[in-house]
Amino acid sequence: MSLRLNDIAPDFYAATTQGPIQFHEWMGNGWAILFSHPKDFTPVCTTELGYMAKLAPDFAKRNCKIIGLSVDPVESHFKWEKDIEETQGAAITYPMIGDPDLAIAKLYDMLPADEPGTSEGRTAATNQTVRSVFIVGPDKKIKLQLTYPMTTGRNFDEILRVLDSMQLTAGYKVATPVNWKSGEDVIIVPAVSDEEAKEKFPEGWKTIKPYLRFVKQPGKQK
Repeated sequence: MSLRLNDIAPDFYAATTQGPIQFHEWMGNGWAILFSHPKDFTPVCTTELGYMAKLAPDFAKRNCKIIGLSVDPVESHFKWEKDIEETQGAAITYPMIGDPDLAIAKLYDMLPADEPGTSEGRTAATNQTVRSVFIVGPDKKIKLQLTYPMTTGRNFDEILRVLDSMQLTAGYKVATPVNWKSGEDVIIVPAVSDEEAKEKFPEGWKTIKPYLRFVKQPGKQK
């Protein structure tokens, strides 16, 4: 099954380092980030998991839960978490899904549905496509998906920036320009006429082209 933006994120039951979960129920009414790994005890993923542990409070402030996945058993994750804390200086406080039968990796189209076998005997190279990030909204729909090569560490500051953008644009009829950061000017979407914009943005905006109108970020405290 091929997943696209705005598809419902597949629900699943799984064992995790914090006990069994039903994904949609675990999410509740907030946002969630599911990020996956091709194997435990891999170097790049070790740095990523540690950094996400440091960012966890920032995601929590945005009503966004974090959950990791690796195609190894939960028992292996517990051992890996000790290495992560030792080498990265941060303890993992979010759950890590065990996916030894590859079921969730297949469900999220990170491995072919007919991929045989289990995690046993597989290497990171054979699982290399299991390096994805999914952001799921409160409506349980996929809002973002990215897949990275094994040799390139993911930029989770960027994921946090994207989350800020999506949460802002979900509440206002605006879009965020290239390299936007929270607090900077945003773009009034073309679907909003100038007349409607006068009501929504009474302090005015800057028109570069009729389709390119910049306005101060709405809802931002002064």
